[in-house]
Amino acid sequence: MTSIVFMGTPDFSAPILRMLHDEGYTIKAVVTQPDRPVGRKRVLTPPPVKATALELGLPIIQPEKLRGSEELQQILALQPDLVITAAFGQILPKELLDAPALGCINVHASLLPKYRGGAPIHQAVMDGEKETGVTIMYMAEKLDAGDIISQKAIPIEEDDHTGGLFDKLSMVGCELLKETLPSIINGTNNRTVQDEAQVTFASNISREQERIDWTNDAITLYNQVRGLHPWPVAYTTFEDGNFKIWWATIGKSKHEANPGTVVAIDKDHFEVAAGNGTTLALYDVQPAGKKRMTAEEYLRGTGSKLQIGDQFK
Repeated sequence: MTSIVFMGTPDFSAPILRMLHDEGYTIKAVVTQPDRPVGRKRVLTPPPVKATALELGLPIIQPEKLRGSEELQQILALQPDLVITAAFGQILPKELLDAPALGCINVHASLLPKYRGGAPIHQAVMDGEKETGVTIMYMAEKLDAGDIISQKAIPIEEDDHTGGLFDKLSMVGCELLKETLPSIINGTNNRTVQDEAQVTFASNISREQERIDWTNDAITLYNQVRGLHPWPVAYTTFEDGNFKIWWATIGKSKHEANPGTVVAIDKDHFEVAAGNGTTLALYDVQPAGKKRMTAEEYLRGTGSKLQIGDQFK
């Protein structure tokens, strides 16, 4: 059976590792990011792929930085037939890209050449795309620029958010990789050069991308909120503190108020003026220094004094 080194880190990658194990491939090692502190108490926590590897009894390698490391030499010494990556989180050095007989392939969560980079799911939702998908591709030195082996598209529904799409695309990636691997191993797979004229990028989400600009219309803001849900979460400012918007929808009110103005308050939500006379209806929020709560809880408690005319910035 073909020997593999698998490289991945988040929840997206864990089902793919499990599929490879269940299909009987020889997994010589699982390479993942180091354990990181998580939460307010900064508890050292293994990445999801490590947790899965431990459950399956697979050898684990956790380089802080792969290039020039002892861990890189350890991987090379394993002499795998194939390296498979899925959201690993580091660029592979040429020395590793050139080593396996069958090459290095990547399970990428976009329909390349669109959305090269570390946040393709977030960006597709934020851009209001109607479909996304998974690409199986050969890896190259340039980020996500290798030849395409196979692809599968799925629709982005109007109520989809990034967290839900991560789960959907992880399953799509599992099935597509399962279908594609035999052709890679026997040398009959397709290989299509990416059209550089069609390339777009999806860099890791910046703090500025998380901030709500109330001059944008409600559709743009809704896409931003669901594209940043459930992480890293969109935010605005209110009463000089950051105010997270975990979930919102396009509001029904029409207005002539300045963007950011509260224009309607209901039992379970309130509406804030956006651009072009539209509103964003907030349903799930987190005021500065407080826990996440429904808008109904907010309006009964911390936000009980919220009034029409109050300003978010």
